[in-house]
Amino acid sequence: MKILVTGANGFLGKSIVKELSKDNTLCSLSRSSGDYKISLDNEIPVFNQKFDLVIHAAGKAHAIPNGRAENKQFFDVNVSGTRNLLQGLENTGLPEQFIFISSVSVYGQESGIQINEEHPLEAKDSYGLSKIEAEQLVLKWCEQHHVVCTILRLPLLVGENPPGNLGSMLRAMDNGYYFNIGGGKAKKSMVLVQDVASFIPNVAFTGGIYNLTDGCHPSFEELSSTILIHRNRNKANNIPLIIANLIGYVGDLLGDKAPLNSLKIKKITSDLTFDDSKVRKLLNWHPESVVDYLKRSTI
Repeated sequence: MKILVTGANGFLGKSIVKELSKDNTLCSLSRSSGDYKISLDNEIPVFNQKFDLVIHAAGKAHAIPNGRAENKQFFDVNVSGTRNLLQGLENTGLPEQFIFISSVSVYGQESGIQINEEHPLEAKDSYGLSKIEAEQLVLKWCEQHHVVCTILRLPLLVGENPPGNLGSMLRAMDNGYYFNIGGGKAKKSMVLVQDVASFIPNVAFTGGIYNLTDGCHPSFEELSSTILIHRNRNKANNIPLIIANLIGYVGDLLGDKAPLNSLKIKKITSDLTFDDSKVRKLLNWHPESVVDYLKRSTI
């Protein structure tokens, strides 16, 4: 197959390129490297070939925006960038399949158990809203042009040298200041980046909207203990919930300068898991558990 991967230099994009380049003719698109060096939020790409499959993994990652300008960036990159990509494909030649990498953030939930694909899209933050709008763009475009459409809603991605919250967690462990709150009992959905990458050929021809998780949803305590044991370090310290709530209250008074506030404490101590039974039944999705991966790997 002739495949285009956008965001090819990102955490997931690199894994997709590595996995799919084995058996396919692959082209990459990113801001600074690859076959097409393009900022999709600023320009409509001009391709010199037609692709069988397009995997749109480019986007501004989930982060807490710092002001109106950064809020706007989510829509510039995730929505306008998607629109420009679709226009470029329309000008050059339509693919047979299109995969959009989305996020469980579209559900807009800070707590919940086994949230499935039928849950309303209730995001209120700029990241989640931009992903919802991009999903709608892709769905409508694929329907209009008879392109097989797949949307993958992903939770926290785990793999070698991870970015984001997991990367921050690892740095805190290495520097000796990581701690669990309330025993670290809260469970969170995760999935291995290489499992997502290797699964893409299976889902591309079928289409649909799917949550992907490891199906185990480890707790912070289970996750941190596994990582620390593998690194020959002591078990993480724990802050009792009552003390954490007091710290959160002080953070509320201090405002944006505080590393913790009541909202963050609530998020950290609440279960948030997603149901992937749909893809397991339809497409035989059987990923490795994140904890098993961490037991044998250094990230």
